[in-house]
Amino acid sequence: MTHGVGGSNAATQLQDLENWAKDMAPISVSEFEARIQHACERMRQAKLSAIYLNAGTNLYYFTGTRWWASERMVGALLSADGELNYIAPAFEIGTIKGYMTIQGGVHGWQEHESPYALFANLLSKLDIAEKTIGLDESTPFFISNGLANSCKTAHFVAATSVTAACRMRKSATEIALMQRAKDMTLEVHKRAAKILREGITTSELNDFINQAHQVIGAPAGSSFCISLFGEDSAYPHGVKNPKPLAQGDMVLIDTGCQVHGYNSDITRSYVFGEPTNRDREVWEHEKAAQAAAFEAAQLGQPCGSVDSAARDYLEQQGYGPAYATPGLPHRTGHGIGLDIHEWPYLVSSDNTPLDVGMCFSNEPMISIPGEFGIRLEDHFYMSDAGAQWFTQPSYSIDDPFGLRH
Repeated sequence: MTHGVGGSNAATQLQDLENWAKDMAPISVSEFEARIQHACERMRQAKLSAIYLNAGTNLYYFTGTRWWASERMVGALLSADGELNYIAPAFEIGTIKGYMTIQGGVHGWQEHESPYALFANLLSKLDIAEKTIGLDESTPFFISNGLANSCKTAHFVAATSVTAACRMRKSATEIALMQRAKDMTLEVHKRAAKILREGITTSELNDFINQAHQVIGAPAGSSFCISLFGEDSAYPHGVKNPKPLAQGDMVLIDTGCQVHGYNSDITRSYVFGEPTNRDREVWEHEKAAQAAAFEAAQLGQPCGSVDSAARDYLEQQGYGPAYATPGLPHRTGHGIGLDIHEWPYLVSSDNTPLDVGMCFSNEPMISIPGEFGIRLEDHFYMSDAGAQWFTQPSYSIDDPFGLRH
């Protein structure tokens, strides 16, 4: 039996867990203020007079105001001189003021009125009605279309030159929050492996993982959880009707949580029982591909070079070519922060130079339809000294969590 897999139960694995996040402070007001200053600098460089931040991640990142997108327009207009104005339904003004971290004016629209006309009036008051305005890239079409029809003289462009440029380089505080989230999820992985038994269902396993995340310090539990056994593990994001666990199955568990909004996302693959020679060979290829990607992550090199390093190694072992299976069917990794997937991406088409503060997953999965799949996913960040692991990669197929070392 693979070391650290099976032999325990959920109650035992939960009983001594403690809250690992209780000492972690959220992002401070001063850091939100610094983000706004940085955004204003980027706006001036991009010749944008303002950016619109829609309810969701970008609104929170820059203002500290948590509000989630719906069918009603809620957001903020941040001008290049630092003036912040919120836009919300009139009946929500009292509520949104309670959620504000960075204060600003609030402009309300009644249910029978147009928020887009309100936005146009605001541009006129700020004397930027004929200027270039950046729109949050996550803005729904119904809002961007409404703004375009109501603000005829404004020129709208994507705000990614500001939003992505600011968010892709994490501060020390952001990295610390992600470090704690990833430490928590790796511990949950270790405990999830111990409760495996023949016949356990993925829903039972996912329920345990969610509960363990709650106990260890993520009040909302798992941000997501994918558990797959046997042939099902060949499908990167799962199957409609996952099978229960059987002796000899490859196990793939991909899960994460949040600490003050910052994400973890870790995958482990190992065998329930004794690995076959075939299991061992493919597992070692996956580990080597992950190592090749990490080695290629050099400051100043394009993000795409990391993907190419992993993919080139796998092709040398007879996988692929390119995205064909058996082989690596998706990009090698993604940026991570307040969103599980965010800029930049470890895919050959992304020429963004690797820079200090960037954070990525490293997960060059090997998918073999009809047999199994193996994904080893850990994350790294770019420091002044180069790439640094958040969590150490899986040790071996026989001892995936390095419990003997």
